[in-house]
Amino acid sequence: MLKPAFADEIPRLSPRLAAAETRNEVLSYVRAGRTSAQHHGRESMLGALDDNSKTERLAALDVERRLAAVAFADVAGFSALVARDDVGTTIRWKSLRHNFLEPKVAEYGGRLVREKGDELFVEFSSAVAAVRWAHDVQRGIAESQNGDDHLPPLLLRIGINVEDVIVDGNELHGDGVNIAARIQQLGKPGDTLVTAAVYEYVWNKISIELTDLGEHELKNIRRPVRVYRLGQAEAGGHTGTAPAPYLGWSNRPWIAVLPFRNLSGDPKEDYFGEGITEDIVTALSRGRSLYVIARDSTLRYRDQRSDPREIANQLGVRYIVEGSVRRVDSRLRISAELIDAPRLRTIWAERYDGATDDLFEFQDRIAANVVATIEPQVYEAESERVRTKPTASLDAYDCLLRALPLLHAFHAESRQEAAAYIDRAIELDPNYARAHAYKAWLHVLNVGEAGSKNILEDAAQARAHVQRAMDADLKDAFVLAVAAHVHAFLHKELELAVQLYDRALELNENSAFAWGMSGITYGYLGEGEKALERFRRAWRLSPFDPFSYFYLVGAGMAEFVSGRFDGAVVWLRKTLRVNPRFLPGHRHLVTALANAGRLSEARDAAKELLALEPGFSVLTLASWYPLRRAENLERYVAGLREAGLPD
Repeated sequence: MLKPAFADEIPRLSPRLAAAETRNEVLSYVRAGRTSAQHHGRESMLGALDDNSKTERLAALDVERRLAAVAFADVAGFSALVARDDVGTTIRWKSLRHNFLEPKVAEYGGRLVREKGDELFVEFSSAVAAVRWAHDVQRGIAESQNGDDHLPPLLLRIGINVEDVIVDGNELHGDGVNIAARIQQLGKPGDTLVTAAVYEYVWNKISIELTDLGEHELKNIRRPVRVYRLGQAEAGGHTGTAPAPYLGWSNRPWIAVLPFRNLSGDPKEDYFGEGITEDIVTALSRGRSLYVIARDSTLRYRDQRSDPREIANQLGVRYIVEGSVRRVDSRLRISAELIDAPRLRTIWAERYDGATDDLFEFQDRIAANVVATIEPQVYEAESERVRTKPTASLDAYDCLLRALPLLHAFHAESRQEAAAYIDRAIELDPNYARAHAYKAWLHVLNVGEAGSKNILEDAAQARAHVQRAMDADLKDAFVLAVAAHVHAFLHKELELAVQLYDRALELNENSAFAWGMSGITYGYLGEGEKALERFRRAWRLSPFDPFSYFYLVGAGMAEFVSGRFDGAVVWLRKTLRVNPRFLPGHRHLVTALANAGRLSEARDAAKELLALEPGFSVLTLASWYPLRRAENLERYVAGLREAGLPD
């Protein structure tokens, strides 16, 4: 395979150069040729220093840069072809290269930078020219080899990127070059893959289909790179349209927590801001919805006030958390904000005041609150971003983001649309744990919202999908919490559900979803006080949680199984204010009112339920509803009947 300069190498520096502390010392060694790094080019030597910016070091070394579109190409399976017929394969490749590929490079204004074995490295001054060259080449190869079934085809994989590159004589170096080489290795025979940078240049200038393959983690590249596949160039000039699934989707956004600034003026107070930062990074890392930059990588920004966009670009993230700590006497004030860096927009900010009497308790409370708030805020911002993208350019993560708000709409059409997006996410990435979890959640909604045509089948499908989710990621607290609710709600396996919730909270004690949904299971068990305590914990962590109506209806059931029917009514009316179409809220309200002796209100509530669920049957609900204690289920059913609902 083509190995671009410096992609995997750590420069072998002399001990004296490695120990150099100033730029002048390094320059003197470079000029004297005292290190083998000079042989590999100036760029590799730059890794020896971390005190000055790369821009300053490049300027000092008088390095030339220019914007270029670079393309890497190689023959797929070349080693196997050579092993099968070394002479024939070599002759065919030489002919293809000299008689077709190199003339095409000249035709499109390119420059052949390097050729080695079965590999080509080409520079173009235009991204459009590079893409048209690649498409023309792939189509020509497909046509020339069409019908030669007795010979294995020589099919190319091509990767194209456009970026500022370092010029070293006739050679080109830098991340832009390495990225082109990396994405080329992701392709299949006949594929041309391009980066998002190339896509932005060519999408409205060429009539060739580009399929979004999502973001990928590339070796030795610090940021995720979005990749597009050029339409397959088949014989006759047709382009393929079926996107091939790829398992390397980036299913989480990236976030960095910058060191909280000490505004007290006393350097001795730095420790508290550092403690808050470390706690937030640690807690965020326990979740599975965000990639979190390690704290050591953000320490350099402790005393800098750089533009968030610049910091985000350097760290390869979209979201940044920053904050400050101010101490006056025995009082502390902590401020935090979440920034969407590319848009330079604050999407959440909060201020916390407390006493220094118990620093650790105060620190833990703030870290937990910040962490529980960040995830839904990021999801909301990500959903807004995805809504502006055409549906033809969605990867698995984007499909899931589009589905999430539809799950809370509580219309049959919305559930169907959400199901289509989730199915697409699973098709694109069969091992996407959260996609399987949300597919199971859809089956839960089908049963709970009276949309199921076969409750046993929905229950079985939900079990299968949560098992797939856990097989894919057993450390995701959200996945475990969904699995727990499936086992409790659809299979009445309450003890197993409790074990799964416990495991979820061991993994992420700040998961409001796990706290809230576990409260529902404790309600099924008849342990109302334990349930209410868990709901309070969920609300404290996430006051505006998108699943809050589930916790509210669970609190109503907790009051119901505790025999406090008027208290249940209060919670259930809150539930319906948050989500007026949530059927469990209507059902629980009917029986709570009846058991409280408020029959007139109960009958009115029953009419509202039947308007939303015309086919409601008391016996059908009683056959599957998972209340463990017989007296609670009997009381629940009796209230429904007393309100006039049909068996």
